[in-house]
Amino acid sequence: MINPNYYPWGYDSDNGPDQWHKNYPFANGRHQSPIEINNKEVHYDSSLLPWFASYDPGAAKTILNDGKTCRVVFDDSFDRSVLRGGPLPGVFRLRQLHFHWGSSDDHGSEHVVNGVRYAGELHLLHWNPKYSNYLDARRRTDGIAVLAVFLQVGETPKPEMKRILEEINAIKTKGKNAPFPNFDPSILFPKSHDYWTYHGSFTTPPCEECVTWIILREPIIVSSDQMAKLRSLSKNAENEPDHPLVDNWRPTQPRYFRMVSASFL
Repeated sequence: MINPNYYPWGYDSDNGPDQWHKNYPFANGRHQSPIEINNKEVHYDSSLLPWFASYDPGAAKTILNDGKTCRVVFDDSFDRSVLRGGPLPGVFRLRQLHFHWGSSDDHGSEHVVNGVRYAGELHLLHWNPKYSNYLDARRRTDGIAVLAVFLQVGETPKPEMKRILEEINAIKTKGKNAPFPNFDPSILFPKSHDYWTYHGSFTTPPCEECVTWIILREPIIVSSDQMAKLRSLSKNAENEPDHPLVDNWRPTQPRYFRMVSASFL
């Protein structure tokens, strides 16, 4: 696999999504993510099961700023925090969660629903432990499952986001991390478990096409202040000029002939 640290990439015009394919050829594949989800093209699949997450709060380890996103890392050395059901063939282990957001509240999500781009998108990344390790799973078409939750700015923000945002000041600059113990990310889920699902890719290089996407229909509500807190992160290190970490989203990719299924009518 191409090491994504070897060829620098980012979200600026010189190293952004339009350029990724030069060093990461997967990015020009036919199963890329994100995509636009359009009700007219989605098909209801009555055989889709409900999904279940059982997360151990003790698995949460650290929160970090890697210059591309704010990420929370979990212990995935055994099946302690898992996602199962839905379109998945078995149990998938939670490895990390991270966010994508914009430079203002009217954009920031990666997936687009019926023309609507949300203020942000939360991704919970899981891997299939039938493979020997996470890197091996990334090479398999059924290796990865990402649960995606949209962030919508509104009047009644979800208090559970507070725990993550409280730590932002400790990870202001690229390379900073802080302990993040005792956190169950399922507190971030919306009430409804309705979802769309399709087969796609990582939305960051190397953009491998190994991801079963489970995209929740109902967004969670965040405040404008909460989004501003994410934008207060810097994509540069402490000793470098401060450049706000914003617009870390990839534009939608062609769907080609892929089926997008819905668990709901």
